[in-house]
Formats: sequence, structure tokens, C-alpha cells
Amino acid sequence: MRYTAEMERGHIHPISSLIREANSIFYTMGFSLAEGPLIEDEWHNFDALNVPKDHPARDMQDTFFLKDEPGLVMRTHTSNVQIRYMKEQTGKGTSPPYRIISAGKVFRNEATDMTHEAEFYQLEGLAVGSDITLAHLKGTIDRFYTELFGGADVEVRFRPSFFPFVEPGVEVDARISGEHVPEKLNGRWIEMMGAGMVHPNVLKNCGVDPEKYRGWAFGMGLDRLAMLRWGIEDVRLMHSADLRFINQF
Repeated sequence: MRYTAEMERGHIHPISSLIREANSIFYTMGFSLAEGPLIEDEWHNFDALNVPKDHPARDMQDTFFLKDEPGLVMRTHTSNVQIRYMKEQTGKGTSPPYRIISAGKVFRNEATDMTHEAEFYQLEGLAVGSDITLAHLKGTIDRFYTELFGGADVEVRFRPSFFPFVEPGVEVDARISGEHVPEKLNGRWIEMMGAGMVHPNVLKNCGVDPEKYRGWAFGMGLDRLAMLRWGIEDVRLMHSADLRFINQF
């Protein structure tokens, strides 16, 4: 009789796991999934999002421009998806309400260290309607973190900030407490994402009437969220293809 060793089952990457969970949580709140290209033109990546021509984010020091392809960049955020989605809807004559999320890889021309990578993942959320407020944004974020951390107690606070594509803009901090929350995160205020009310110029650029509709948007780093959730010390591990790391999850 021949015996063969049982093969070890594969493990889901922490980023993939987070994306699956986020999709499921936001689906229960009525959001649909939207996707967009990794290689993007400057209009969808910058201009439509109200980013000025002289904004530092458009410098070669911050953005990967494609060689011999003028006007094309590696997208610097998943916000290009909200532009493409709204343009597609208004092009079909479909008015708000819209509620979408989009998760995917983005690129920044920056040095790598324990907390920064040139490639990382973002989760973008967008809600547009006739009566959307920051209170709806806060409630959505509260529920997301509560479910993600297994019924934890969640407090969310907004700090004023500036992003060209939202007005007003806020930095979102969360204090998450519970038995399923890592010690480094448990009960502490942690900066989690940038967000705000969609700028009227962004709505106009997508064919949405800002006199009738308004919306909010947020963008959070999934690599950072994974580090906080599982106590990962070095973000570079998540892009190392090291099976010893993956097999821990």
C-alpha cells in the first residue's frame, strides 16, 4: 500500500480577506461593487477630481507617468472609479441615488519603508443622493468597523482637513474596543481614512447636478487596516510573496 503526504491547504492573503469582508459588509448596506483601470488618463485621475494642474500630487516625484504614453499614469487612488461610474450612469440617463465601493491597487512614487509601499490597496466608497449628509457617512463607517471587528464598540470622530475633491474634507479617526481587537488598536484613537462631501465641481464633471444632489466619499488604505487588524509590523511583508507570512492567516 502506498502512502502520500497530505498537501497543506493554501491560505488567503490578508488583503484578499479584507476585500471579501468589506464587499460583504457594504453589500448588506446597499452598496454595489464598481471597478476601474489601473492605467488611467490624467482627466479621470486628476482633472475630474478637481485636482489643480499645479498640485504637488501631479509631480513626477509623486506619480508614476507612463513612458512614451503622454497623459497616462498609474492611478494614484481608486477615486478614478467614482468618476467613471458616475459618468457611465449619467451617460445612460440614470440619476442618483448611487452607492458604490471599489477596492484595488494604487501606485505612488515614494520610497518604501515599514509603513509605506509604492504599490498598495485602497477601498473607496461613494454615496450620492438628494439628502446625503456627513451623518450618513459617520453611520456607515460605524457599522463597517463594528462588523469588521466582530461586534466591537466603535467611536468615530471627524477632524477638518483638505482634499481638492471634497468640501468639506475630514480625516476620520476611530477608537475600536472589544475582545477581537488587537492590543495596539484596542481603545486608542487611530487615523483611519480621508473623507468628505463630494465637491460640486466633481459632480458637475460627471454630469450630476450639484444643485439637486450631493454626496460623500471616503478612501482608506487596506494595507494599513490589515496591519492594524492583525498586528503586522512591516507593510512590505504583504507584498513579499513569502509563504511563511501568508501561512499565518
